Amino acid sequence: MMACMDDKALAAIAFELYALPFDDFVAARTAAAKAAVGSGKELHAAVKSLPKPSVAAWAVNMLAIHEPGVLAQLAELGQRMRSAQASFDAAALRELARERRTLLGTAVDTARSVAERRGRTISATIAADVERTLQAMTADESATAAVQSGLLLQALSADGVDTVDLDGAVAVPGAVPAPRATPQLTPKQPPAAAPRQEERTTAERGTRKPADQPRLKAVRETPRPASPSALEKANAALAAAKAAEEESARLAADRQRQLEDTETEVAHLTRETPELRDRLKAAEEQLVRARKSLGTAAAEAKQAARAADKAKRSAMLAQERVLRLGNTRD
Repeated sequence: MMACMDDKALAAIAFELYALPFDDFVAARTAAAKAAVGSGKELHAAVKSLPKPSVAAWAVNMLAIHEPGVLAQLAELGQRMRSAQASFDAAALRELARERRTLLGTAVDTARSVAERRGRTISATIAADVERTLQAMTADESATAAVQSGLLLQALSADGVDTVDLDGAVAVPGAVPAPRATPQLTPKQPPAAAPRQEERTTAERGTRKPADQPRLKAVRETPRPASPSALEKANAALAAAKAAEEESARLAADRQRQLEDTETEVAHLTRETPELRDRLKAAEEQLVRARKSLGTAAAEAKQAARAADKAKRSAMLAQERVLRLGNTRD
């Protein structure tokens, strides 16, 4: 029972820590671990060892906490994509891939906005990691639960509809609800020993429940779903491959743009560096001169103060002498 209570306490502390601004995490974790000492050494050690999330994971956590509706849309889309994949619906997969691109773009923009409100600017590289993580949640129900938990530690990735590797991806795995399995309903079959319809007597028909015949008839007449043909499977696999190819090409184009932007920034800084160094050298020389002037001015001010004090004393002595001479004459 104590272990269960510790797990709940750890989860409660973790939810608070991972909801904080990125730069506040370490100090808050230290304070939380210190406060947990009174609840036992195990809880203290567990809180102290909670990892700091990557910036991308933190941005996704902010999305889960402050804009859960965005993730709910992606989760629902992921369910539809997996259903289309299971039914080998190539046309649906192509349409859903286009819808996912739109939702991912909106979600990344929202993540940027939420992160900025929480004091952190998201670079293009981090935004790409956020997008890859959100794409992964549409491919795997377990990844969906991990992303929506708000306890993510690292960015996720997945190709197509593959299972996502979640090892070490969540701070407190036990706090993440397991994905619910979709129930599969199978129609009840009539008893094997049931007599044929034409062998029943009129009295038996009269005593039979009215709902039995329509139910049995519906069961017998319901056609079994046809297995997908090899061509349908191939078309679905082709659609999934094309969707993955489009996503990869788009990500590659984004990374290329990021590379070009970074190269431009490096070139600009390279051009500015010599000028900045010259300005720094001139400023340092000016600072040295200013310090020398400050020392000279301080010495002159001190000397002037002494001269003023000496002149003041001389004036006082002269005044006293005048007073004495005046009294003597009287």
